[in-house]
Amino acid sequence: MIDKFTKKAFSEGYLARSIYKLKDIQLRYNLIKKNDKVLDLGAAPGSWSQFAKEIGAKVTAIDLNEIKVKNIKKIKTDILDKKIFIELKDDTFDVILSDLAPKTTGILKIDNERSYSLCKQAMTISIKYLNPNGKFLCKIFQSEFSDKFIKELKKNFKNIKAIKPIASKKRSKEIYVLGIKKN
Repeated sequence: MIDKFTKKAFSEGYLARSIYKLKDIQLRYNLIKKNDKVLDLGAAPGSWSQFAKEIGAKVTAIDLNEIKVKNIKKIKTDILDKKIFIELKDDTFDVILSDLAPKTTGILKIDNERSYSLCKQAMTISIKYLNPNGKFLCKIFQSEFSDKFIKELKKNFKNIKAIKPIASKKRSKEIYVLGIKKN
C-alpha cells in the first residue's frame, strides 16, 4: 500500500517521499538558502537534491545508485571508500545532507551499527568539507549508537538538534540530527 506522502511526492513530481522530511526540517530550521553549496550524501533517487536545487542551491550528489536529477554534479561512489576524498578534492559546502541508510538485515544490532558507521563517515566528511558556519543534517537509527553519535557531534558542532520529521513513518526508528556551526 502506498502511503499519503509517497502519493503526494509522485503527484508533485518528486522522486521520493523523503522530500517531505527535508521540507519539514527546512521549514523549522531554514537549512538551505539560495546559492548555498550543498553536498547530498546517499542522494539516490534524488529528491533531496531536487529540493535543494529548487531553492537555488548548487548541488553535488553522491550515491552508488543512479541519481535522477538533471543539472547537478553527480559522483557515483560508496561514501565508505577513501576515494571520496579524492573526488571532493578541496571543495567546501554550506550544507551537507546525509539521508544514508544501510541495507538492513533485520538484526537490530547489526542494522544500528551499520547506520552508525555511515553517520560517522558522513560526520568525517562534514568536518573536512563543511564551511565553519555550515549545517550538517544526518539520519541515524535510534539506538545506543545514536546517543554515541550525538555525543560525538557535540564535540564538533556548537548547536545540535535531534528531529523526528512529520513524514517519518510512525514505526520508523530513524531520527535526523542537525549540527550547526563547526567548533
